[in-house]
Amino acid sequence: MGLKAEGNFPYTLNSVLMTQSRPKQEIEIRHCATLSEYDECVGVEHATWGEEISIPSAIFVVAHHTGGQVIGAFDGSSGSRMVGFTVALVGVRAGKPFLHSHMTAVLPEFRNRGVGRRLKLFQRQDALRRGLSWIEWTFDPLDLKNAHFNFVRLGAVARRYIPNCYGVTPSPLHAGLPTDRLVAEWVLDSDRVKAILADNPIPLRNPSARVGIPANIAEIRERDQTAAARVQDQTREEFRKWFGKGYVATGVERRGDTVEYVLEREGAIAGLSFPRMNED
Repeated sequence: MGLKAEGNFPYTLNSVLMTQSRPKQEIEIRHCATLSEYDECVGVEHATWGEEISIPSAIFVVAHHTGGQVIGAFDGSSGSRMVGFTVALVGVRAGKPFLHSHMTAVLPEFRNRGVGRRLKLFQRQDALRRGLSWIEWTFDPLDLKNAHFNFVRLGAVARRYIPNCYGVTPSPLHAGLPTDRLVAEWVLDSDRVKAILADNPIPLRNPSARVGIPANIAEIRERDQTAAARVQDQTREEFRKWFGKGYVATGVERRGDTVEYVLEREGAIAGLSFPRMNED
């Protein structure tokens, strides 16, 4: 299995061809491999999350030289300025290598334009080309837009919940709450993922559990930290209960004023099977 850092070159992403012959106004997705590009990644971090929780450029260097990924999105209309990135490190669990995608960020003015999804699709195709079929990352279960992206747009699932994963941080984005995280698991070559990426998702077989969160949780976090903490506590309790019973979060659905995570039994998920990869 070739676990090596790749060079700095354009790449073919499914039906989207990123080549040097494309007009310069196109967003180009490619590997990053220079110190100046890693510094640009840090700049995008600061614009996205502030400096409090950013990682230094040295981590991007480590990722590049140890078989991980540093992938950038560049806007040709502004002199190939970096407008987004994703960085992943190599992990091993139960003797199997996988990628932990630690960060994906897109500048505010380029969001909702498909840049984030193209970064993830590039990441997937590059991983498969190198013989890797599994990518994980963490995300805040109270970030419902991110949950929709992960489950509905990419086909990831979650069966692990980490309370206060990164500790309480000074970042205003975390609103003083513990950094609880779901672990997204992206089984890259599964029928489920292939169908979702082809915009032809396999219907749910029998969703048998749900975890509801107020659809306006983002507003609650901004105005009432105590109420947000209550929602987080309830969410943590529910996820840990269902995960402990062998359920997997596979989707999100809006129902009135609530967004519900949909959970299915692990062995009954259409188009998906995976071996248990226990924590080391």
